[in-house]
Amino acid sequence: MKRVEVLHVDAFSQIPNKGNPAGVVLEGDSLTDDEMQAVALQVGFNETAFAVRSEVADVRIRFFTPGHEMNLCGHATMATVFSLLSHGSLEEKREITIETKAGILPVKIQTMPDEGVLITMRQAAPQFADFNGSVDELAAAIGLVSEDIELKWPIQYGSTGIWTLIVPVKSLDACNRMKPDNARFPHVLQEMPHVSIHPFCMETYDQTADMHARHFSSPYSGTQEDPVTGTASGVMGAYYVTYIEPETTAGPRTFVIEQGQEIDRDGRVRVTVSPNQESLQVEITGTAVFVKEMIVTI
Repeated sequence: MKRVEVLHVDAFSQIPNKGNPAGVVLEGDSLTDDEMQAVALQVGFNETAFAVRSEVADVRIRFFTPGHEMNLCGHATMATVFSLLSHGSLEEKREITIETKAGILPVKIQTMPDEGVLITMRQAAPQFADFNGSVDELAAAIGLVSEDIELKWPIQYGSTGIWTLIVPVKSLDACNRMKPDNARFPHVLQEMPHVSIHPFCMETYDQTADMHARHFSSPYSGTQEDPVTGTASGVMGAYYVTYIEPETTAGPRTFVIEQGQEIDRDGRVRVTVSPNQESLQVEITGTAVFVKEMIVTI
């Protein structure tokens, strides 16, 4: 039996038990792959992150759902960097690099008087792929009807490190009515049967937000809904400037994305999308707050 210290940190909020909870293990080098997976299963959050030594970056972060390892996770990155900073492991650095399975990514750290610690991470270059499945079946899989889907914009698979299906819907009312049947996702998402579904709308609860979203997990992940999703928020920003309002200026564009209200985990992600040669550069910014320390026995 092994006892593992896990920090519970909520990302994309400064209020404990809001935003998106992540488990953080700072001594990841002491664990095997199977032990990391066992810890993530015991913790039960959408992701648990493990900080390990890196030969090519300041730190390597590995991300596990209760069901499998992920290439990248935005909120768990925020939680891990916040924890490393709080424990003095970053030596007051304000720019670091993290090694992930999605590549080596730069992270910036700022301390603001009103907002606390702000963490900005660059994501991988955005990619999109067509969804060619049934809109009726897709709508039914998230508890809606096809009339709720906003078809003036395309339904697209998108990735800035992790693939998800971006689904525009017409209203907040539709978001409230969603009841996902995650087990149906692989049948509906035949091009990429292991990905999540990320519906969004242009109506928001908060007037300072630009878009509202929900995020329903792949059934292979062992969870049902992700409260506030960093990687998918980055994809949303890239989707907006690609399909909703194509880039018209040379400068960066910033969006505030709200998520989590339907499950009482209200959080915010700031997304900045900048032209970068032939692609787009996507960065997400968020906060984090320590909740408690947990001991997991595996």
